[in-house]
Amino acid sequence: MASATSEDEALWVGLDLGTQSVRALVASASGRVVGSGSRPLARRRDGSRHEQDPDQWWDGLAAASRAALEGVAPERVCGVAADGTSGTVLLVDGAGAAITPGLMYDDARAGEQAQRANEVGGVWRSLGYRFQAGWALPKVLWMVEEWPELVAGARLAHQPDYITRRLVGQEVPADSSHALKTGYDLLGEAWPCGPLDELGVPAELMPDVVRSGSQLGEVCEEAARQTDIPAGTPVIAGMTDGCAAQLAAGAVGEGQWNSVLGTTLVLKGVSSKLIRDPTGVLYSHRAPGGAWLPGGASNTGAGVLSASFPERDLDELTRHAADHERTGVLAYPLHSRGERFPFAAADAEGFMLGEPADEGEHFAALLHGLAYIERLCLDYVGLLGARVDGELALTGGATRNRYLCQLRADVLGRPVRLLESAESAFGMALLAASVGRSTAEVASEMVRPREVIEPRPDRVERFHEPYARLLSELEQRGWLDPEVAEHARPLRAAGQRGAGGCAPPTHRSSDVHAG
Repeated sequence: MASATSEDEALWVGLDLGTQSVRALVASASGRVVGSGSRPLARRRDGSRHEQDPDQWWDGLAAASRAALEGVAPERVCGVAADGTSGTVLLVDGAGAAITPGLMYDDARAGEQAQRANEVGGVWRSLGYRFQAGWALPKVLWMVEEWPELVAGARLAHQPDYITRRLVGQEVPADSSHALKTGYDLLGEAWPCGPLDELGVPAELMPDVVRSGSQLGEVCEEAARQTDIPAGTPVIAGMTDGCAAQLAAGAVGEGQWNSVLGTTLVLKGVSSKLIRDPTGVLYSHRAPGGAWLPGGASNTGAGVLSASFPERDLDELTRHAADHERTGVLAYPLHSRGERFPFAAADAEGFMLGEPADEGEHFAALLHGLAYIERLCLDYVGLLGARVDGELALTGGATRNRYLCQLRADVLGRPVRLLESAESAFGMALLAASVGRSTAEVASEMVRPREVIEPRPDRVERFHEPYARLLSELEQRGWLDPEVAEHARPLRAAGQRGAGGCAPPTHRSSDVHAG
């Protein structure tokens, strides 16, 4: 349902394909959300298999779009872009109709194929790619082997490709952001034919690719009828949902970062140069203007809070936790086995050192642990050579916990920004508005800060010692490389710290890597 705004402001539509739902959002040139709609999605899980019905994506987005555009004057709509879950793919026929289910981002049937892709290496290793079973290229190999009769004459489509083709009414290129996990070479901006040939991937299966932010075409009459997006509206090549959220957070300039704390922790930033990580836990997307977007995803996150205290009032626990800022209990809040960022350790497990006096101290230790791992992530990307001195935006469900946001600012020793709207659909509206302009310029006009939280001067040093203890514990368990731990220790002499002050670490890699 649309809300009132200036009658002469241009509007852009952002479409977001999530795991549990699809969402459409209409944003104005000044960043006001003037309309939104969403629809739930069904999914099929069976062991390592996770699939969705592509037609449901379209039907859901069409309904969500109609709801978002209700009451909006058609002539004000100037563009539309769509994001999707990274690594979700399907096969389509010559008319763009789905001939397979959508194999979702965490469908893990292609573990053996991921290993084979990693053995080929080549350009992928130089870009920092370390394929996992959930990445798109291993799924392509799996489909070639398991569904040869379907692959013949088919075309590979990433999740948003299926939507943009329906919007335009004819075949359109994929965007380079979604193509990354399919093995697209972001340096050469082409499919690496040699490695793909070696793996047996038919060249005719792969779609054409353009940079995110490129115009793919215009909304056709049939799509307009179903979505209420006016016919002739420019359709813009989108980005993955994670990159879309980064745009929404305004992290688009050199050294700016977006830390997303939801069930897991995701850190994404901006660099003018490609940041190479020999361990593969950090890899980079490409921004529409050519900059690099390094990032990684940890298996720690706020999911451990609800898992540790099921069906409890977390706000009440937070109030008790505030009384335990000087706790001696130290936690590594990893809910499931294995870590993928800021280090790779398939055998890593969560732990708690010390015995909490009560639930409040237990909860406090978990909150502190989340903030320490976030700090370690930033220290690690700084070690690799990325600038980390720009603005830091906090997004994700955990931003609803005001105390945790303050605690994170204290532990990091830097201001953090909270935003009015930081969802992926808003990022796609911002991208659509950036055609012919820089995303930084558009973000400065559309991204609306809600609050800047400064670290409390009397608390910052309080967290140095427990952070150093956690580093030592992770190092002693063999998960964190000693060089990384030394770089991150807070009590080293000033001047030794700072982004890129040391050579990248050479510790072992693992089959568990950032998604």
